Amino acid sequence: MLIVGGLAVFVGAIVQGGVGFGLGLVAAPVLTMLGPDLMPGAIQVVNLTLPLFTLAVEWRRVDWRGLGFALLGRVPGSVLGAVVIVYFSIYARGIFVAVMVLIAVALTARAVSVPRNGPTIASAGFVSGITGTATGIGGPPIALVYQNAKGPQIRATLAMFFFLSAGQSLLVLALVDELPAQALLTGAVLIVPMVLGFLVSGPLRRYLDGGKVRVAILAVAAASALGLIVQNVITQIW
Repeated sequence: MLIVGGLAVFVGAIVQGGVGFGLGLVAAPVLTMLGPDLMPGAIQVVNLTLPLFTLAVEWRRVDWRGLGFALLGRVPGSVLGAVVIVYFSIYARGIFVAVMVLIAVALTARAVSVPRNGPTIASAGFVSGITGTATGIGGPPIALVYQNAKGPQIRATLAMFFFLSAGQSLLVLALVDELPAQALLTGAVLIVPMVLGFLVSGPLRRYLDGGKVRVAILAVAAASALGLIVQNVITQIW
């Protein structure tokens, strides 16, 4: 499990290092299939750690005002996410997240831009709180709101949001008794491939900063959502 899961985390870290999000989208479906009892705790440990590397480089580009609105929305969203964990199956959670991401991508792709203001950012934070706490995938809502910002601002703002969000989600998971020690241990081990993936992502950041961030965000979000649906369908068949 650790070899395959580590590879997924490695690839996810490369994507997130370049785009600003994507670790959960790439790695969470794989880890859920390999060890459903360890999720979403294991991926949240990695989600808590990776943003620190981005912030070490680009912390000056954080949109603090937007971050405040996002966190304001995420707190009640996390509570609902905990309810989803307690009362819904892993299969139902996965399909729920995938459908929401695809709807968001479809709506965003049809528009020239998504308004980035207090209400839209807070709403994205709310949805991210639900999906992030329930499945470990909380990036798409916030990333879609920030898709037209410059690469460094997207990565820095999302990194700070993910760091604080992961800490909040781990606390909520512990309070509802959904954070086993094995999940924490697995997450700690997965930090190694995460660090390696981030180190490899440097060339990707330079390439995407040339005006390709928006397309990359939509592509990663859509592909990951489709992959999540396929993964859940296969799991049900098996």
